[in-house]
Amino acid sequence: MAYAIEGTTGPWEVVVGLEVHAQVISQSKLFSGSSAAFGAEPNTQVSFVDAGFPGMLPVINRECVAQAVRTGLGLNAVIHKVSRFDRKNYFYADMPQGYQISQYEHPVVGTGIVEVELADGSVKQIGVTRLHLEQDAGKSLHDQHTTKTFIDLNRSGVALMEIVSEPDIRSPEEAGAYLRKLRSILRYLGTCDGNMEEGSMRADVNVSVRKAGEPYRTRCEIKNVNSIRFVMQAVEAEAARQVEVWESGGEVRQETRLFDSNRGITRPMRSKEDAHDYRYFPDPDLLPLVLEQSWIDALKASLPELPDAKQARFRSDYGLTQYDAAVLVAEKATADFFETVAKGRDPKIAANWVTGDFFAALNRAGASIETSPVSAANLGALLDLIVDKTINGRIAKDVFEAMVETGKDPAAIVEEKGLKQVTDTGAIDAAVDAIVAANPDKVAEYRSGREKLFGFFVGQTMKAMAGKGNPALINDTLKRRLA
Repeated sequence: MAYAIEGTTGPWEVVVGLEVHAQVISQSKLFSGSSAAFGAEPNTQVSFVDAGFPGMLPVINRECVAQAVRTGLGLNAVIHKVSRFDRKNYFYADMPQGYQISQYEHPVVGTGIVEVELADGSVKQIGVTRLHLEQDAGKSLHDQHTTKTFIDLNRSGVALMEIVSEPDIRSPEEAGAYLRKLRSILRYLGTCDGNMEEGSMRADVNVSVRKAGEPYRTRCEIKNVNSIRFVMQAVEAEAARQVEVWESGGEVRQETRLFDSNRGITRPMRSKEDAHDYRYFPDPDLLPLVLEQSWIDALKASLPELPDAKQARFRSDYGLTQYDAAVLVAEKATADFFETVAKGRDPKIAANWVTGDFFAALNRAGASIETSPVSAANLGALLDLIVDKTINGRIAKDVFEAMVETGKDPAAIVEEKGLKQVTDTGAIDAAVDAIVAANPDKVAEYRSGREKLFGFFVGQTMKAMAGKGNPALINDTLKRRLA
């Protein structure tokens, strides 16, 4: 989708690259045996390695490496059999070692591709430059005391995958689509939970602007943006700021900035460091990481079906539209829920119920599929009651709402409330006769050519039968009676 910032000198192209920090799902940290679980009391999951005590040696966590390789394979990326950990030297109060163990020149994963679908239906490939492993810093707490900052080292040493994109992104929409797709892939793989609210996935947003055909201009990095919506807003705000600077005769300085979501602006944080400022050198306590091809192959063979493959299968096997398939595969839990509902049933009807009434109910309740009061088995059972004509589609809506409220089986609700569909032709004939007899003027109008009145008669009959009449039988009976 074409997107440009319009300035006084004409349109400017926006150039964006994202550095996504994704917390690895593992029981323990990257170089220590401390728990990596979220939510523990401050400083209760800290080893001597995490606290930077002298003489404490890091030991690589095999599962964290496996998770990085799985992610690389899921991104169709090159897996480097030999990689290396370096020390990246800088001082943060919440990084007790005074350096971060990271991968710089020799990452475990190289170039890959993320394919995204945009709102206009087009598909775009966004390149991945690299994925490297590194340890996270601790957390500074500024709201615990009026004059002091507290430090929580629980997060110190937790394994991160830094996934760096090529500067292929050209709009806020593309940035959002890339992040949504990347998060979906990570969740399918089980390598990161993608929970941006808890900080387990966050993005550094690199933004620059240029005129068409120009080489890249100076970029700025917006640090630690923790929601997809904020990333999109940060791209728009920073691009507009840079256009204004360039057009006023100034120059954009390479710097690190923060996004103020309340004011919708970016503000300077510090001048941007270059690689030489960090004094990278190979970590003397860690040997190069050497992977066997057989181990990589085994990881590849164990990968689950990923979103793109699942979407293609949903379209071919279930006959779903591209839109419905894309919506249903966005989250693995949603795809699994749909397949349970659709098993042995009409998949298009199942998709309509899942993406329609079911999603609407989740949104109203602020619930997720995992906490939904309506199980996939029960939603499927509701569709069976419609197919076998126990209830009609109108009554099914009421039964579904009762399922949402109570969590009960649909058959039990139908029995309790006496909602079984009336298929007795005698009862339907009687209801139709009563409606026709009560509306002679409308009968005359209908017979004189106002065929749209047919809906009126259907509605009145359904109302008289408390919505429980069989719609097909009512239609047939009315057609005969009004003819």
